[in-house]
Amino acid sequence: MRKEAFNQLEIVFKDVLGLHEISLSDQTVAQDIPHWDSLNHIRLVVAIEKKFKVRFTSKQIGAWRNMGDMVTDLVKLLKSEA
Repeated sequence: MRKEAFNQLEIVFKDVLGLHEISLSDQTVAQDIPHWDSLNHIRLVVAIEKKFKVRFTSKQIGAWRNMGDMVTDLVKLLKSEA
């Protein structure tokens, strides 16, 4: 499920950030991705929530240190919805 989440997130990131090529991993942080600033972070979270039909808490979002943390929370939410 993590691999599929990463694949779908890459599509969201490309769309929101206007990038053609992007490769996300558990260790990816905002500084690794062009245009991923604080405003686009909010846009990314909103786009991810819409795509996956989930809601992150502000506590979850604030605790993310990297993509791995984001994907872990996303997968947990998706499993709880199933």
